[in-house]
Amino acid sequence: MKEIKNIAKERITNIKNDNKNTQNNISSAKTRHKRITALVLCAGLLLGALTGCGGGSSEKDGNDAANGSSISGKVSTDGSTSMEKVIGILGEAFTELNPDVNFTYNPTGSGTGITSVSDGICDIGLSSRALKDEEKAKGLVATTLALDGIAVIVNPENPVKDLSTDQLTKIFTGEITDWSDVGGNAGEIVLIGREAGSGTRDGFESITKTSEKCQYRQELTSTGDVITTVSQNPLAIGYASLASVKDSVTAISVNGVTPSEASVQDGSYPIQRPFIMVTKADTELSPAAKAFFDYATSAEVNELISKAGAVPVSK
Repeated sequence: MKEIKNIAKERITNIKNDNKNTQNNISSAKTRHKRITALVLCAGLLLGALTGCGGGSSEKDGNDAANGSSISGKVSTDGSTSMEKVIGILGEAFTELNPDVNFTYNPTGSGTGITSVSDGICDIGLSSRALKDEEKAKGLVATTLALDGIAVIVNPENPVKDLSTDQLTKIFTGEITDWSDVGGNAGEIVLIGREAGSGTRDGFESITKTSEKCQYRQELTSTGDVITTVSQNPLAIGYASLASVKDSVTAISVNGVTPSEASVQDGSYPIQRPFIMVTKADTELSPAAKAFFDYATSAEVNELISKAGAVPVSK
């Protein structure tokens, strides 16, 4: 009987020990659960913090958008035909970066481009001459995009390869009328120019002091027309944006200086003018137009401007 009691007592003790172990296991499990919960919570907080940094990423995305990424909308430009190559190459590059942007360029001439932006017809006006005081008084602002030499062009058959600014003044005002008077073959000089309001004409006449005095045979409405006309007439002389000159004509030197990017940049070539973008001081550009404006005036596009035959000004 005593032996049976001892066995029963031993079993009871074992059961108590088992219960104690079970409680310990449960307690350990609870502790582990708490730790896991804490780790999960920490991971959530860490992920939230990283997402917060992702907020920095969102800010970056916003900055990228301002720099030409993820931009949509329309950018309308209007004005100088001389700026066609420069605006064309910049517009193409910008829309490659921003395929959702509709970029347009309307080659109407500097005067019309300035009027268009003043009247709110376009976002950005394009001019190949500086703004006049009366235009500035209307709240218009000029930002120089590039510099351009105005090349004096003759037919490739013409032996004259250099003229002084004084000779140009006398030729275009009708004081010199025959090529033989400036070292060429005998023949009446045919003057080809641009229409009133053209930035190229304004720049050329201002520099050569021939404003309202030129005796043009023809006044044409685009740089391309001037180049074509001179290329077809051995006695013709005209002027065109250096950026637009083709092999079909000869760009002569002026005062012994050949028109080139280097001679325009260092100021040695005398007949040069700015390519400007015109905006209104009291009118905020749309996000797309602002993005293009910032892109076009950044040093990032200098190579493109040079490729278009103009001289970049951004550092």
